[in-house]
Amino acid sequence: MSTPPDQIKSALEAALSGVYPGAGGVTDLRQLSGGASQETWAFDLSTASGPKALILRRAPGGVVSKRATAAPDHATEAAILTLAHTAGVAVPEVPCVLSAAHGIGPGYVMTRIEGETIARRILRDAEYTEARKVLAFQCGEALARIHRIPRETLPPLNAVTPRQQLAQYLETYDSYDYPHPVFEAAFKWLEQRLPETGDLTLVHGDFRNGNLIVGPEGIRAVLDWELTHVGDPAEDLGWLCVNSWRFGETTKVAGGFGSVEQLLEGYRAGGGTGMTAERVRFWEIFGTLKWGIMCMTMYQAFAQGTDRSVERAAIGRRSSETEIDLVNILYDRLSPP
Repeated sequence: MSTPPDQIKSALEAALSGVYPGAGGVTDLRQLSGGASQETWAFDLSTASGPKALILRRAPGGVVSKRATAAPDHATEAAILTLAHTAGVAVPEVPCVLSAAHGIGPGYVMTRIEGETIARRILRDAEYTEARKVLAFQCGEALARIHRIPRETLPPLNAVTPRQQLAQYLETYDSYDYPHPVFEAAFKWLEQRLPETGDLTLVHGDFRNGNLIVGPEGIRAVLDWELTHVGDPAEDLGWLCVNSWRFGETTKVAGGFGSVEQLLEGYRAGGGTGMTAERVRFWEIFGTLKWGIMCMTMYQAFAQGTDRSVERAAIGRRSSETEIDLVNILYDRLSPP
């Protein structure tokens, strides 16, 4: 059951009354589209220094769903955002975490940052011509800063090694009893090349087009930290390079806007060490396989009737795209000229 907007408005006013001096009423409260697993509301708050543009991120309907047990809760997400902000990563600030006393379920408030998130526009519109020249470097720099956040300062997070993650996805794939020979070949390829478990760091978990707010000058904010965990830092760089997030700009391996070399240059500039093109390629292949299995999961939800939305069916069909991508990557058919 959805929460009445008036109840959300009253809860936000109460929650923020002690955060901003002279905080007054909430205006222009509206739910934004997008966000399959979380609700996002935009609103303005009047304060002594003028209106504040803010975002509420909360559990759908105010009720925590049966998400993966490893997924961080809202308070943990908020804590990670604060650590990232302190580390110099472009992220929204978090002035308030909701408590049970506020009565609208778990969530947190963050500053609202204007900009573009739609990849098609970022990768093609003239407005972002200059941004495209620097985005790969900026992504590398941001990821290095994320990965350098001291592990001892992190709240409790799930830690997973490359071997454990591969085993988890193989178990999911096997459970569907729906053979995909290309996926099986990719599993074998990855298993034979699994990296040694080195230093595990904070990993964003979904660093890609769609989760970045971009302006004409480049990255303004990194969003959607709900898959954050502790793991191999190269996972984030490889995920950005998965062909599905290039949206047709196939030869620009880093997000459809740059090269792996630019990405690595930014990573080094941000203080990152030990990252190589070979490590990124391993995780690009891993990420492509992972996205293919995630698409299978979407299809299973549709086929079994647990989610009969058109979105689930449409995404489920995309597993075939990842099969093509895996063949191209494994045989170097997508290498830039």
